[in-house]
Amino acid sequence: MADMRLIVAGAGGRMGRALTRVISETPGAVLAGALEAPGSELLGRDAGVLAGLPENGVKLSGDLWSLSGHADGIVDFTVPAATIANVAIAAERGLVHIIGTTGLSSSDDAVIKSVTRQAIVVKSGNMSLGVNLLAALVKRVAQSLDPSFDIEILEMHHRAKIDAPSGTALMLGEAAAAGRGVDLGTHSARGRDGITGARRPGDIGFASLRGGTVTGDHSVIFAGAMERITLSHHAEDRMMFAQGAIKAALWARQQKPGLYSMADVLGLGDF
Repeated sequence: MADMRLIVAGAGGRMGRALTRVISETPGAVLAGALEAPGSELLGRDAGVLAGLPENGVKLSGDLWSLSGHADGIVDFTVPAATIANVAIAAERGLVHIIGTTGLSSSDDAVIKSVTRQAIVVKSGNMSLGVNLLAALVKRVAQSLDPSFDIEILEMHHRAKIDAPSGTALMLGEAAAAGRGVDLGTHSARGRDGITGARRPGDIGFASLRGGTVTGDHSVIFAGAMERITLSHHAEDRMMFAQGAIKAALWARQQKPGLYSMADVLGLGDF
């Protein structure tokens, strides 16, 4: 089979540059396009040079329609508005769409789901093997423990992160809720300040820390009357997210239209 031709969305950003490097190192994948926001000062720059590689001749462009005419997939770690703008074009062009964007709303998710009757989409709040294994463990532990155990999710990221809780924290919350057989939207506590009263039984709590250059730390705490269980993951380099995303793209190329997660990519769906 020919190499999979991939477009990197947000190619000028930190994740975009990491994706460009990983594609250059991955057999079976080739960089076919580099997308940036219209009006960006990086338009026209060489994607390889921006990623710390030799010049590769792929220039950053703001026109996904043109880029997508010669591609098989798009890897998208941008912002919600950009991702939703990319969804329709990717679906119309028949591109595999790998979505690692966080901060998506329920209406954004509905738009993404609406195209999966004819398009292949892999969407995850975190593309790492370790985090997806953690989510599977969280689901199993939540299912196994007595409901009297309180569940709290603690996450920390670098000072520049703009959304909270992180997409990974929400993914872990969804895993915990699935294990408990409840809806996260009606069983979550997103922030506590002042006289809040006692903790509401059954809530899944979230706490977000921001500072420094932390790539991503996540812990899920199951707190019982006289004991605690803590499951944790510590990310050390964003390259692991890029590696997971490219693995997902190569896997998705062989799938039928639908909405998939990294649990599907890694065979953890029935864990």
